[in-house]
Amino acid sequence: MTTKLAHLVRRTSVVLVALGLVAMAGPAGADTPENWTGEPPTVVDGVEAALIFVGIPVLLFAVITLLVLLPSLIRGERFTVGGQATADQWFGGPVKGTAELPAPDDQDSKAGGASARW
Repeated sequence: MTTKLAHLVRRTSVVLVALGLVAMAGPAGADTPENWTGEPPTVVDGVEAALIFVGIPVLLFAVITLLVLLPSLIRGERFTVGGQATADQWFGGPVKGTAELPAPDDQDSKAGGASARW
């Protein structure tokens, strides 16, 4: 008996919430007030809508891309296009490869490795 009552309460609450949402959405479908002092809305054609919804985001994308790439282009760095192979890079590492890394001098030297101990 209690499960039937709980089921009825659950259904009733769902229906009441749905009716409340529909009642709150009623004013959204209202017409323009008669004492409206503004001009009637203008119709936007397809070209203008495309310029607004497509042109502006594409323009922003191009400007942001240019602002990101501009410093490296000014420094003269080259970019590969079309999937061409590039040399391996070690960011923040030695410029001339591992030849610049110092070799350990003796047993207590910290150079040349992670200095792990057993």
